[in-house]
Amino acid sequence: MSDEWNDLAARVAGHAQNYIDGLTRLASGEGGDAILPLLLVEVAQVSLAGTQLGAVQDVILQGNFEPPLGEDPDIDPLRTALAVRLGPVDDYAEVFDPYKDTAVTPYRLSDDLTAVAADLIHGLRHYRAGRPLEALWWWQYSYFNTWGNHAGAALRALHALVAHTRLDVVEESTTV
Repeated sequence: MSDEWNDLAARVAGHAQNYIDGLTRLASGEGGDAILPLLLVEVAQVSLAGTQLGAVQDVILQGNFEPPLGEDPDIDPLRTALAVRLGPVDDYAEVFDPYKDTAVTPYRLSDDLTAVAADLIHGLRHYRAGRPLEALWWWQYSYFNTWGNHAGAALRALHALVAHTRLDVVEESTTV
């Protein structure tokens, strides 16, 4: 495996771990009322890693085979904690594929955020097992297949929420 691939794997692993750590802290209550802009930052940063994966040539595994890892960890408690923290803004509407499926679909931020985490964790397990090429393959494949869409949808929803809190202000009444 080339140094270029090793460097990319290390960068993506760092982004992945930072995202998971940040998401876990925010789900546990850190960040307080700033959860929405902080989640926006987390999703934007991990999306950078995804775009880097999308910009490189396809990662192809020898024999086109992913070595088994066993069961991925259960992250449903993280999803549940995020759903509680997000409360009434957890549900939103999204167009899944603006070119093929233009129907509006109900989404949940908590589901999107943890779907991204699940795919990143799976790749991190390969990376930590000393298989950086398998990690890159998984991250790239799952970026195009699942987590890229979930991150993009979450980014749009979080951007809208943060923008509404900043722009939808009540006009002050002025007295003459």
